[in-house]
Amino acid sequence: MGQKEQTTEKITSPVKERVKVAASPFRLRAYKILRKFLIGFILISVANAMFSYFFYTPKSYRIHRENRDLIIKYKILQNRIRSAQSKVDEMRHRDNYVYRSLFATDTLSIPGVYNQYPDSKYIDMEGDTYAKLMIGTWQQMDALTRTMYQGSVSLDEIQILSQDKEQLSAAIPATWPIDRTRLRKGIDPYGMRMHPKYGRRIFHKGIDLAGVTGDPIFATGNAIVEQTSKGQAHKGYGQQILLDHKFGYQTRYAHLSKIHVQKGDTVVRGQLIGEVGSTGGSTGPHLHYEVILKGRPVNPINYFNRNMTSEEYVKLVEEMKESKGLNFELFE
Repeated sequence: MGQKEQTTEKITSPVKERVKVAASPFRLRAYKILRKFLIGFILISVANAMFSYFFYTPKSYRIHRENRDLIIKYKILQNRIRSAQSKVDEMRHRDNYVYRSLFATDTLSIPGVYNQYPDSKYIDMEGDTYAKLMIGTWQQMDALTRTMYQGSVSLDEIQILSQDKEQLSAAIPATWPIDRTRLRKGIDPYGMRMHPKYGRRIFHKGIDLAGVTGDPIFATGNAIVEQTSKGQAHKGYGQQILLDHKFGYQTRYAHLSKIHVQKGDTVVRGQLIGEVGSTGGSTGPHLHYEVILKGRPVNPINYFNRNMTSEEYVKLVEEMKESKGLNFELFE
């Protein structure tokens, strides 16, 4: 029994050895083939990379063409933005110098509308090959958007003014507050001047119209009496009237001797509201007259209707007396 098993083992061992010998060359050949394939792949990749670096491949050519087309589109977009900006600037010029002049209203100003947005707004585009082109285009678009917004707000305001054009024309302080034929010593102008009483240079917020104590003072436009004040005896405005004409306009009449209206009264252009005096910081009888637009004093001379003759002015006041039943004399 033992001898038989030994014989079997002897027969089996050479077979296993032949299988092992056969398997080793197969793996070796497979390894060599794989190695050659990898080396070839690497060589081809390197060759392709070098070729792509020095020469255009179909894919790189397509990408280059797409990038070139994209740059052209960006430049076309920039030209269109500049064209649109030019048209918006032209509209803004007409708005400032035509429409707003027509309605005698100040230029609209929105704080910060011309300031560029911070660089952090465009940080996502930084680092890109075409970052300069993209960021520049977006900055142009943002600037156009801001100016268009200002133009829209301004036109909305003009639209409101146009709807109330009749009320606006009656409210704008466009006539003289005193009878020009009774004007003495000319007009002390608006702006910096040496104050005749205080002896120092100060900003004169209105104009001074010299007259005689008791000369009548008239409202220069339809308004509501916002304030009347006795003031201080020897400085400041003295007795004064402040009218609110709406549409952003106010007028002030100071150094009066008498006040003929009360707070809350409605007055119309040409209506008697007070009399010339010399109260407050005054060196002689005169009217200190101010026009205030949106909280800031402006030069009243720019609002006077210079085309109105003295006769037309007297006629206007007489008509106001008749229509309103006012009890005063134009000339004393």
